[in-house]
Amino acid sequence: MIRSELIQKISEENPHLFQRDVERIVNTVFEEIIDAMSRGDRVELRGFGAFSVKKRDARQGRNPRTGEAVSVEEKHVPFFKTGKLLRDRLNGGAE
Repeated sequence: MIRSELIQKISEENPHLFQRDVERIVNTVFEEIIDAMSRGDRVELRGFGAFSVKKRDARQGRNPRTGEAVSVEEKHVPFFKTGKLLRDRLNGGAE
């Protein structure tokens, strides 16, 4: 599912809301998650999961084409850990 499909589905399930308002809400939620993660904060959506940022240290890597050693800089990467409800639903658990 892509963002526009999510907006469309929410709009269909909530006919009392204008699609432009739903789009604004969805975009605001995503922006808030991004802003919190960029500050290094953890974002937890109970039952769904938690977004956090992990630091990857600098290291020596290899160019797969040439085998040449390449230095890879330190970087921060997003990490998502699923919540119990989501895991249970994916594994045929409670509906």
